[in-house]
Amino acid sequence: MRRTATGTPGAGTAVAAPPASPAAGAGVELPAPASPAAPADPAPRDLRTEFPFQLPRGYVDESGTVHRDGVMRLSTARDELVPLRDVRVQENPAYLSVVLLGRVITRLGTLSMVHDGIVESMFASDLAFLQDFYRQINAEGHTRAAVQCPHCSEPFEVELGGSRLGES
Repeated sequence: MRRTATGTPGAGTAVAAPPASPAAGAGVELPAPASPAAPADPAPRDLRTEFPFQLPRGYVDESGTVHRDGVMRLSTARDELVPLRDVRVQENPAYLSVVLLGRVITRLGTLSMVHDGIVESMFASDLAFLQDFYRQINAEGHTRAAVQCPHCSEPFEVELGGSRLGES
């Protein structure tokens, strides 16, 4: 039995493929094959997912070593949702940024692992820097606006975002 969709041909209609052998797949309809020009990988090749940073002061570990150079990756929806189940975040919403940053910082100096315990031990100026950096790389420029000075007519950009970290 052959089923076809009504309407414009080629718009969501099924195409019957010839069976591989007379006994195999008789009467089975398959979707149209993908065009050979379609890329196998839907992600753009130039998508940047990791961003280097340098802390203003640096994290000081238990041996006294200062770690300043790090890498932060783009946040996923899971990164923003999982911390909401954390008891510390439920009791104190301000803790959200600490847990979230502990998930997205992939490298910091020579530390073998970065987690929320390290983030919570950072200087306040470094935490503020990381919160701003998180907003910058995850907003993808959506919070900036081009403006012009009313006095000298010089163009410049202003930051419009001011929401808390983790609240997209």
